[in-house]
Amino acid sequence: MTPLSSLPQLFLSFCLLSLMAVGGANALIPELHRQAVEINAWMSGAEFAALFAIAQAAPGPNVLVVTLIGWKVAGLPGAIATTLGMCGPSSLLAFGVGNLWQRFRASPWRLAIQRGLAPITIGLVLGSGYLLTRMADSDWPAYLLTVVTIVVCLKTKLNPLWLLATGAVLGLLKLI
Repeated sequence: MTPLSSLPQLFLSFCLLSLMAVGGANALIPELHRQAVEINAWMSGAEFAALFAIAQAAPGPNVLVVTLIGWKVAGLPGAIATTLGMCGPSSLLAFGVGNLWQRFRASPWRLAIQRGLAPITIGLVLGSGYLLTRMADSDWPAYLLTVVTIVVCLKTKLNPLWLLATGAVLGLLKLI
């Protein structure tokens, strides 16, 4: 499949993913990985992990990983197709639901839905973290760095970019 012939598939795949992105794009990392690496073979697991790391290090929304996947598959047209596919349907849905949410703000089912979505979102984000750890970590020093990073993030207010930079330096020194 040539990159340009994959544009409709890219767009439609990300339109469907867009409607599952409760909690943001990071909640979809396992499914993004499955689509990009396992099903469509657009890239390797290591390439996916690298694109995710770049997207997280860059300023801006966490949905940038979607744009980078599209760029990898089909260049600028792919980046546009995946970004529009990921952002378009969910934005339209959010607009419609936002209007209904405001209209029924006193309804008991609104509170029930709100309370029910929180654990789902937390589970999706934890699943994403687990998958990324399995893809990026290949030996005990890498797993150790991941655990130390988690602990530091939970116990301090240190900017995570310092931890990312530390990991990069350790990788350059071939310690990880």
